[in-house]
Amino acid sequence: MKIAKYFWDLKKGALKETCSILKNPLHPQFNQRMVTLLSRCDKPGEVFLFISKNNFIKAWPGVKLYWSKINRKSDFKDWWQTIYEQLLEKRGIKQRKPKGEPSLFFKKIGMLIRQARVERGLSQNELSLLTKVKQPEISKIEEGYGYS
Repeated sequence: MKIAKYFWDLKKGALKETCSILKNPLHPQFNQRMVTLLSRCDKPGEVFLFISKNNFIKAWPGVKLYWSKINRKSDFKDWWQTIYEQLLEKRGIKQRKPKGEPSLFFKKIGMLIRQARVERGLSQNELSLLTKVKQPEISKIEEGYGYS
């Protein structure tokens, strides 16, 4: 698999350099190149030809943070977060769950939103389509955890 498929905007020398950057998560340009690759590729098997699954797991939190800083909303970022979580699960690595309970204020707001949705006969998925807010986020909101 040629990396030029995902880095079509780079010249030959920069493509060669990108291959070495992706092998070194400590490289200063690693996060930027990973975001470019991950936003242009929806095939994990192809991504893992350029970076090992172990390096992906180790690097993902930093890549995700960088990605969030340059682009708050990204379906690709959310999708790759799911891939990361699946890789952790396959390796038996437990993830940290959010600590604490939501505030009473947010619980009340979530309850009001749920009530209004149910009164209108909408599922969370239908509300998701109407509001362009992903269904898992609607679930979090209704539970009082807010929107991330």
